[in-house]
Amino acid sequence: MRFEKGHKEETRQRIIETASRKFRRDGVAATGIAGLMGEAGLTHGGFYAHFTSKEDLVRLALESALDQTQANRQKMLEATETGPESLEALIRFYLRSSHRDTPERGCAAAALISEIARHEPETRAVFTARLRGLLEQYISAFPAEMDAPARERAAIGLFATLLGCLQMARAVDGPEFSDKILESGIEAALRLANIAAA
Repeated sequence: MRFEKGHKEETRQRIIETASRKFRRDGVAATGIAGLMGEAGLTHGGFYAHFTSKEDLVRLALESALDQTQANRQKMLEATETGPESLEALIRFYLRSSHRDTPERGCAAAALISEIARHEPETRAVFTARLRGLLEQYISAFPAEMDAPARERAAIGLFATLLGCLQMARAVDGPEFSDKILESGIEAALRLANIAAA
């Protein structure tokens, strides 16, 4: 059976996008190739026509998810004032309830960081490169008067706080406690941002 030009690349991209969502929602280890391909509307047997291994797909899906996270944040930053307003916007954007409730569309770092630590060096290298890009967005939101090392340290500390709060809010049982974690995380992150920028 012959397909139109570009069909193979479109199919490959559909698998990557499906994996990106499924890995963030269910985790990498809990996602089997057969179920993933079924969710993409394809047969299990077609997987190896597009990827050499599951790890190959993990790298590509992680790259895609983190690029999407960065692009979403960039749109939000472009619609916001610079300075403290952009830092507050980043914090509130990250620790919103809709982000907590839709991990399949949210930050891949928060959804997958504990699993990525156990993956191959090449996969961790992809994660590291993309994480640096995400951190640059936080670095750029701190005042230019701060020296570069201080801005980087502040950005790392702030993002680690946000990521940990989001993970905790997703893990607990009960919406009231989860909401309290998000609210407390926003307060703590704003204090951290203000102290760092002072």
